[in-house]
Amino acid sequence: MTSAVQKSPAETPQKRSFRQQMHLAREDAIVSAVNRLLAEKGFDAMTVDEVAAEVGIAKASLYKHFPSKEDLAAAAMVRVMDRARAFLDSLQGQPDRAPIEQLRAVARWTMEVQLAGEMPSLPSENSSLRASLTTNKAYVDGLMDVSERLGQWITQAQADGSLNNQLPPIAVLYTLFARACDPVLGFLKGSGQYSNEQIIDMVLSTCFDGLKSR
Repeated sequence: MTSAVQKSPAETPQKRSFRQQMHLAREDAIVSAVNRLLAEKGFDAMTVDEVAAEVGIAKASLYKHFPSKEDLAAAAMVRVMDRARAFLDSLQGQPDRAPIEQLRAVARWTMEVQLAGEMPSLPSENSSLRASLTTNKAYVDGLMDVSERLGQWITQAQADGSLNNQLPPIAVLYTLFARACDPVLGFLKGSGQYSNEQIIDMVLSTCFDGLKSR
């Protein structure tokens, strides 16, 4: 993946030339388009031609920013991971909230992003994107950071009895990750019977409270 998306902290807009600013603005538009297409169609169905058409540039120009379809998608995945880390930062600024409430807030956020059409679909097991992501340092570092922080809240919630302590923490972690690509959200939204808020509340209830009558 090209490194232009990853800017040095010392790089401020005032220090960049107009050419550099335009380059970064175009890159940002490309990644935003990829994000939308990945959310709508998934990696396998998305084409580089569609990305170029959405941004309004020639495919040859697009390849100057990202040399492959995998690099395009990886940049979008890294952006979402960065958004997730920023959201976790905001939650950690509220230390008085119980761990279970932090986890519910994360699940709610992922579903809000998905319903807004801004959550890239996860690649299939045999996808070339999955193989590319395993060697993408920015993505792997982000995933490890998010997993570690969620894992701490999970073990704390199990210790205080608000989560089932018989479940392996990793099973709970993957269940939370699954909310980011839960097809139930799309099915319920497609029915036209519920608002986004109602859908999120229903799925949160099934996720954290289960389906058993109480």
